[in-house]
Amino acid sequence: MASETEVGELLRRRGWRTAFTVDERVHAWAALVGGIERGYDDDIDEYTNDLYCRNWLHEAWILLDEHVVQLWTPRIKALDDRYKAATVDDDGQALDQFHRLPGPDLWWWRRHPRILTGELGRSLCSAGAIGTALADDDIGSYRTRP
Repeated sequence: MASETEVGELLRRRGWRTAFTVDERVHAWAALVGGIERGYDDDIDEYTNDLYCRNWLHEAWILLDEHVVQLWTPRIKALDDRYKAATVDDDGQALDQFHRLPGPDLWWWRRHPRILTGELGRSLCSAGAIGTALADDDIGSYRTRP
């Protein structure tokens, strides 16, 4: 097992753009989850790019020292639970129309936001996603459910 610094550097050598820290990726995951809860308003490309912060955590977890894993696991689990509550499991059918889905163990790729708004909402609705539109958003009212 390796330290955070070692894991960040190892993952950078494996193709990540920088040697991230666990703190940076957890904060990125928290920001994404919060954005989804409020109604993610960026486009599909930004959304799929943002999901990769969770991929980094997944890859890092099997490499990190046990004490780091124990320290961060409760926070990540809480964020995962919030993400699940703010999204709909469609086995990735809507998102797969725009981005090749990674392996089945990366479950966060098989869900889409429950609140469909902005460019992301329009794209996902066009791919058959069903969710809830924000009151001030005109997308997919015919595709929503209460």
